[in-house]
Amino acid sequence: MPDPRFDAAAEFDRQVDTLVRLGYPALAGVTENTFRDLVAPLRAAAVTGTAELPPPTEARIPFLLVVTRDLVPVEERVALTTLPGKRKPGIIDRHYAEGDLARFDPVKELEVPAGSAYLLFDVDRGEETLNLAPATAMEVITRQGRLPLTIDEGLALVTLHPVALAKNKCFSLLGSRCGDKRVPALWISQGAPKLGWCWYGNPHTWLGSATARPERAGLE
Repeated sequence: MPDPRFDAAAEFDRQVDTLVRLGYPALAGVTENTFRDLVAPLRAAAVTGTAELPPPTEARIPFLLVVTRDLVPVEERVALTTLPGKRKPGIIDRHYAEGDLARFDPVKELEVPAGSAYLLFDVDRGEETLNLAPATAMEVITRQGRLPLTIDEGLALVTLHPVALAKNKCFSLLGSRCGDKRVPALWISQGAPKLGWCWYGNPHTWLGSATARPERAGLE
């Protein structure tokens, strides 16, 4: 039975309102009404797709409205992230060379829906994989029947559920790779979110690997 404490339709509306408030329509080059109309078909899927899921916690959220780089560039979305109660904008680590981010594509196993927006379900920041190298975390994730998050999905989590990114509870984004040993990750630096990367074989005590249910709902 759906949990009476969680209203998926209201949560969908909150997420859309948050993106509008942050200026996503203007960054996408569309009006607010056009942006709302674009994502509106996903509202019903948010309700049906979360019927058996518990309400949000700091670490886990039933669904996320993911905006892709097809609509708004990664760099502009990073700059709109903040920590709870803070104003300092998110930054991109200097170790990303110019043009690097465009090379990090979703791994084929994710079957990410085509288009500018989609829904991701049962999203978890991955605390149980803290201090595991991404390579080891990927084995755990696979055994659980779950999949890792992409850069787009990680940014959606920090943007729409900022409490998920916390001290010593940051997360890798194993769902985006560019063919080398680097794994994108979101952590905290100087009081703001930072999109950086770590090595596939290196563990960090403060870094887990975020995951979600395999199913995603796209725009038809």
